[in-house]
Amino acid sequence: MPVKEASTGYIDLLRRNRDFRNIWLGQVVSQMGDWFDTIALYTIVLNLTGSGRAVGLVLVARFLPSVVMGPVSGVVADRFSRRSIMIMSDIVRAAVVLGFLLVRSADQLWLVYVLTVIQLIFSTFFEPARTAAIPSIVSPRDLVAANAISSVTWSSMLTLGAAIGGLITGWVGTDAAFIMDSLTYLLSAALIMRVRFPRREPQEKKRLTLMSATGLTQTIEGMSYVKKRPRVFAYLMVKPAWGLGGGILALLAVFGEKVFPVGRSAATGIGVLYAARGIGTAIGPFVARRISGETRTRMQAAIGISFIISGIFYITFAGATNFIFAIIMLAIAHTGGSILWVYSTVLLQQSVEDNFRGRVFAAELALLTLTMAASNYLTGELLDRYHLSPRAVAFGIGVFFLLPGLAWFITMRWWKGRNKEVISHE
Repeated sequence: MPVKEASTGYIDLLRRNRDFRNIWLGQVVSQMGDWFDTIALYTIVLNLTGSGRAVGLVLVARFLPSVVMGPVSGVVADRFSRRSIMIMSDIVRAAVVLGFLLVRSADQLWLVYVLTVIQLIFSTFFEPARTAAIPSIVSPRDLVAANAISSVTWSSMLTLGAAIGGLITGWVGTDAAFIMDSLTYLLSAALIMRVRFPRREPQEKKRLTLMSATGLTQTIEGMSYVKKRPRVFAYLMVKPAWGLGGGILALLAVFGEKVFPVGRSAATGIGVLYAARGIGTAIGPFVARRISGETRTRMQAAIGISFIISGIFYITFAGATNFIFAIIMLAIAHTGGSILWVYSTVLLQQSVEDNFRGRVFAAELALLTLTMAASNYLTGELLDRYHLSPRAVAFGIGVFFLLPGLAWFITMRWWKGRNKEVISHE
């Protein structure tokens, strides 16, 4: 009887795996700075325009680069050094975010959108390279722990970055936030320079054509790879399905300004709500790992349950009139999002071969950002053009989150039916 490997402890993994520790530390500092940057941008846009649509457009500018550049970034992540890609992306982003210091009036708002697009283009190259590289520097038994650490770190940095960034922006202005974000990118690059990645197997050399030079050949190969593997396709669609309700991000900025204002600055209220979101996403992976474990079947079931949790508690958040109660409901709603995020990532990392991981994770990011951009744009339109209340839009988003959960359970039943058919024919 095979012996089951023990689950890895989080602290143990960070202590004994130097390379993963350096990537993690880079994530800590850069994501802390990112939330300073985000809160500052929302504050500038709201102060200059007072428009929910304008906030939605900032989010669209953050999401669309992944849709356009996703196929290229995936090919680059599979063809070139993932370490070099991450370092170069950090250095360029460090320079770009300083451009936000130039925005001083409403007629300069176009600069916010242009710089945001450039910043996120390089994020589009960074993230697939980082996610695809994780299985190369941790053992298979460490994958769940490694991704849980990454998710919890994102959540913790959201909590701290949003809360501290909101306070700093409210007290000393937006310029300090942008300067700090630039410095964190440089520190992240320095940490990644210390990481040693194992040598990857050389790829088969093929005749150079226009299709292969532009990455179209490799992109088509990646699409064919996913098409032949229904489970990989299903795992790939989990985050994009969650993104259909992503308009909650723009909505939280409006809630922080108009529904639950804190103090004299909109930044403070926005920061508190985003911090609550971060607390929820930090708790989710710990709870899920303890309750459901790390088997494939249980991770699949947890994904469907997580969609339902998000939907129910967003609906409750929409109707909350007490600020403390609203924060608690928001936090619980986001535990669901973090669970499905971690488990879908692990299932993809386990199921996809190394030479295709960059393309698969880039496709996932592109589809996620496409659905997030559409959802945030629609949210802005519902608020500004159709004058729906923030509570009504939040209620609709909560209902919408229930649909992917139901679809996921139907998919799982179909998988079980297919497995029974295979067994009966053997």
